Amino acid sequence: MQSIHERAEQLREDLIGFRHDLHKIPEIGLDLPRTQALVLAKINELDGVEVTRGERQSAVTVVLRGGKDNPGGGERQVVLLRGDMDALPVTEETGLEFSSTIPGAMHACGHDVHTSALYGALRLLHERREELAVDVVFMFQPGEETYDGARFMVADGVLDAAGRRADVAFGLHVFSGEYDNGVFYSRPGPLMAGCDELFVTVRGEGGHGSTPHLTRDPVPVACEMVLAMQTLVTRHFNVFDPVVATIGKLVAGTAGNIIPDNATFDVTLRTFSPGHKERLLAELQRLFRGIAQGHGMTVDITVAPDYPVTVNDAAEYAYAGEVIADVFGAGSFREMAFPVPGSEDFSHVLREVPGAFIMLGATTAATPAEGASNHSPRAAFDDAVVPRAAAALAELAFRRAGHGSRR
Repeated sequence: MQSIHERAEQLREDLIGFRHDLHKIPEIGLDLPRTQALVLAKINELDGVEVTRGERQSAVTVVLRGGKDNPGGGERQVVLLRGDMDALPVTEETGLEFSSTIPGAMHACGHDVHTSALYGALRLLHERREELAVDVVFMFQPGEETYDGARFMVADGVLDAAGRRADVAFGLHVFSGEYDNGVFYSRPGPLMAGCDELFVTVRGEGGHGSTPHLTRDPVPVACEMVLAMQTLVTRHFNVFDPVVATIGKLVAGTAGNIIPDNATFDVTLRTFSPGHKERLLAELQRLFRGIAQGHGMTVDITVAPDYPVTVNDAAEYAYAGEVIADVFGAGSFREMAFPVPGSEDFSHVLREVPGAFIMLGATTAATPAEGASNHSPRAAFDDAVVPRAAAALAELAFRRAGHGSRR
């Protein structure tokens, strides 16, 4: 019998064409009407699937019921597969013939590949639904890029879309650089960092630059906080459970001879364990307030929680590696030495159910080092990975029957 991988390659023209159609119309955030319409048009070609549209965002949830009994007896497992659909506020510079037609928007992170691959997995499993001994939830998600779309879909019930809680969840992410083309990468435990933001305003009392003693100058106090933050990171946290704290924006004043009332700065924080995430937030706020008080000033701090740490279940990571290596051959799956400092909202799913998130090299360059990175206006992704990614997702669900048991 023809394998799922072989069938995926037969569908490559359709899957890649779908990817190109998506690439031309990138949409940003939670409201993706044109993208959603394209996805629904493809799904509507398939009979016997259960489709739900998101009510507060352009989400699409599809449930495919397996037609085969669980070989171990009892209730079939539920497998969730996810693909994100949104784009970035980037002006494309790839020169591709299917480049973005939307000014200032681009699929610079490969979500068009993810969406077409998830549709491909749906189509592959739909063709074999009578042999499928699990139920599969397909999570077509908007708003991954800082809009926290996965959290909304979880809150709206995507994990229970099949009528019972998903047993396991899998997702993948392509990269236009860094990783070898066509090779899958992941690791057990923490895979991607948690992310939070702090917005800090130091409140002083402005005046003339020639008489600073008659003011409460917030600028040097803000600078003191910046430097003290780096000392706190290196002296309070174990290097083997790292944290990253970066200030990318610092604003104060209007002219060199005017001391402003306020100085503001924005902090992005990356952590790799839930304990350090909470501790870092608490210690930075204590530090900033102490410095401000020491100078007779006040400080306003707003915490914007972003994405949790993305943590792969060790058993599901091992399962994914075994399946991918069996399908695509030795060397197709490699364990990463270190987590990725970037963040991913699939972490909301993996916080609720066990599963694994997987990286896939998709560079079009001669070597990964030569490929433009994700989020670059020149980021380009190899079309050949679309059927490969579709086959990987489909196989992870198809082979799941009999692996593990319902909780």
